[in-house]
Formats: sequence, structure tokens, C-alpha cells
Amino acid sequence: MITEKPDLKKIKKSIKSILLLILLNLAFFNLKSQPTNRILFIFDDSYSMYAQWNSDIKIEVAKKIMGEFLDSLKTIPNLELALRCYGHTTFIRPERNCKDTKLEVPFAKAKDNAIKIKQRIQKLEPLGTTPIAYSLGECVNDFTPCTDCRNIVILITDGIEECEGNPCEVSKALQKKGIFLRPFVIGVGLDVKFADVFGCMGKFYDVSNEANFKDVLNLVLTEAITQTTVQVDLLDATKHPTETNVNMTFFDSNTKQIKYNYLHTINSAGNPDTLILNPFKTYDLLVHTIPPIEKKNISITQGKHNVIPVDAAQGTLNLLIEGNVTKYYPTCVVRKKGELNTINVQDFGKTEKYLIGKYDLEILTLPRIKLFDVEIKQSEEQKIYVPSSGNIYLTKGGSGFGSIYLDDGKKVTWVCNLNSSLNTEIIYLQPGDYKLEFRYDGITETIKTIEKRFTIKSQAVTNIKLN
Repeated sequence: MITEKPDLKKIKKSIKSILLLILLNLAFFNLKSQPTNRILFIFDDSYSMYAQWNSDIKIEVAKKIMGEFLDSLKTIPNLELALRCYGHTTFIRPERNCKDTKLEVPFAKAKDNAIKIKQRIQKLEPLGTTPIAYSLGECVNDFTPCTDCRNIVILITDGIEECEGNPCEVSKALQKKGIFLRPFVIGVGLDVKFADVFGCMGKFYDVSNEANFKDVLNLVLTEAITQTTVQVDLLDATKHPTETNVNMTFFDSNTKQIKYNYLHTINSAGNPDTLILNPFKTYDLLVHTIPPIEKKNISITQGKHNVIPVDAAQGTLNLLIEGNVTKYYPTCVVRKKGELNTINVQDFGKTEKYLIGKYDLEILTLPRIKLFDVEIKQSEEQKIYVPSSGNIYLTKGGSGFGSIYLDDGKKVTWVCNLNSSLNTEIIYLQPGDYKLEFRYDGITETIKTIEKRFTIKSQAVTNIKLN
């Protein structure tokens, strides 16, 4: 019995095709929870597409493979397609038309536009030159306004810029403005040396022969729309991702526009919850801890689960009033140790989380209480107590000028000024010994200054009359 020897090359190719199909199906399944993907094909129909390439001329090979590829896109959800062509309306002689570009098929759902684009490509005849930079600039208006869309450009070309434009500068500028994501560039029969030329404007794929053209198209599609996941690990002092319940803002690092806002969550499995982010942008992350944490120029690897670690070890500060709570709740200015900038103003009776470290507190009682080197430790509560205030009920016989001073027998410290326009005032003060200096308006003799000494006790009212 004679058995035929297996064709290993065919087997390998079949396995590769099956794996690619599985990957695409997974990508398409994940699209159900994704924003709308809008793919603009920029198709080269310049005169050079008449060149011989493998089994036929380039334009015929491109038409055939693009047609098959477009047929496969009809059932993909959340996908819209459009077609722009260049080099197809004006013959290259007697002179080049460097504005020869046109949106041939505007955006619509893939199930409708895949057929329209295929039909339009079949009718194309290569005529003109290669105005890549100008075509990219013109596609700004192709992407109509959309609040939840990812704009993707796939440029298919067999040549480099021929109109003295700079595709790299145009591409980078439009990416910065958020017009589209980093383009995909498919070079049809190009010399490999042009990889660097196109690499600066987008992700370049070299199609060396017609056999791998369709594989490259499928690979580009998979990379363009595959779901990419991210988790942000808010690390405690032991480098475990246990911190949570903090708001996070992702900014486009180019445009500085807010792209995502999330409240960090630990999921049911005890892990930081998974997010879906656009993999073709670079992000700046602001974690709204106290003080906030910034992490800049974060790159997301497409098609995989990304982990962004952030050192965010925290403890709590609890501001408490000793004794029974009165009607008077002071506030506290919180600063990092040795710094002047205020990072938070915290009310008494409230607990707040802070990054671990040392802080200076200025408690806005009368008189003010200043505490230095208050340490916040991982997962510990730092309690700060202040005595409950007492108050004076001050009665004046008319308008005048005066102040209150803390007098501990060693030094006199100004506390506050009186309101000259009020005949009665209620002023909350910390327990201690004080004196009040007052002179009625219209009295021109300094010797007639009125002085009152008094003691404040917690939660007690001290009545003072100024005769």
C-alpha cells in the first residue's frame, strides 16, 4: 500500500489560518461591548498600481484580495467603513494633480458599506500620482462627529509621497488633535527600505507578495479592533493591590483631554476591576488620592491584559472634638510636611484617607492650633483631638474697635478682631485665659480703653458686657 507524504507547508498554513480565524472571532465577540469602530480605507489608485506583481498587475491583485476581505467584514458588529481613494481622477501627464483625492464611499455600517466599497474598488482605474499627506489631511472631514467612536485609518499604498507633502507630520498632528488613531500602513510590493519612511506616520506592514496580502489585512483588522483590557493596581506599602475606592482620570497625553473617568473598584474575585481602554493612545493617569498621584505617558499594549501599578499606600486621618459635640465644628488645613501648598481642608467629625507620610495641620479654631509632623501610616487611623470650644456672648453699648488676645501669663497672642458694626457678638474660643481690649468709636482718649479678662471653658458660655 502506497501512502502519500503529507504536505507540511499546507498543514502549517491551514493551522495558521485556523488560529487567525479564532483570534478574529474572539475579537468580534468582544466588540459587542466596545464603542463603534470606524475604519477609513485610503486606497492607492495611482498609475504605479499598473506594475506587474506576482501573478497579475498590482491593481488587479489588490481588487481581488480587498473584495474577499470586505466580504468578511459584513457581519462584524459595531463596525463602520468608508473609502477614500487617491490618484484616480487625473492622468499623471502632462503634470501631476497633487489634490487628486476623493471620499468615494462615506461612513455607514459594515453590512451595507462592505458591498459598496467592493463595487467602487472594482471600477477604479489607476491614473495619477501619490498625494499621501494631502489625502490624510482631507480625511479630517470624512470622520463626522461621533461621541463614542474609535477612528481608524488603513492606508494601502504601493509608493511613497510624490507631492512634496510630509505624511509623518500630518499624521502626528491629526493624532494629537484626536482625529484618528495611529494609522496602519500596508505597503503593497514596496521595497523594505521604505519601512522607516512609513514607520513615522503609523504602523507599517510589508506585503512582499500577494499570498500574504490577505493575512496582513486580517492581522491589521485584528489589531485595530481587538479588545484590550487594563487594570490599575493601587499598591499598598507591601506592594499589594489592596487600595481602592479612589477616582481615576485618564487623559490623552497628546491632547490633554479627559478620555475616561472611573471610580477604582475591587471586583468580586478580590482583584482590581478590569477596564477597556483604547490601545492606540498614550495616557496620563491622575489618581485622586490626597495628595493626588500622576503617572505620565502610559502606553497600552494592544490585544492583551495590561497592568498599571501605582504606589498609593494610604492611611486615615480622623479629626475629633473632645467631649460632647457642640454647634461649632472647626476645619483643618492639611499640608505636606514642610510645604506651603494646601492639599486638603478637612472638617472635624470627618475621616479622610491620605497617602502615607508626614503632614502639617493648621486647625482653624480660635486661636489656631498648629500641629507638625503628623504621621499617616499604612491602613492605620491617626486620631487628632481638640477640646470642645466655649464661647463668649459679648454685649456692647455701641460701635467701637477691639480685639481678643490669648494671655497665658507669659506672652500675649492676638486671636481675632471684633466686628465694629455689631452691638452683640458670639465668638467661639478654645479653653484658656484671654483678655479683651476695646474702645468706643468717638472716644479720642487712649486711657479710656476698656479691658476685660476672662476664662473660657469647654461648652460653657461667658457673658461679657462692655460698659
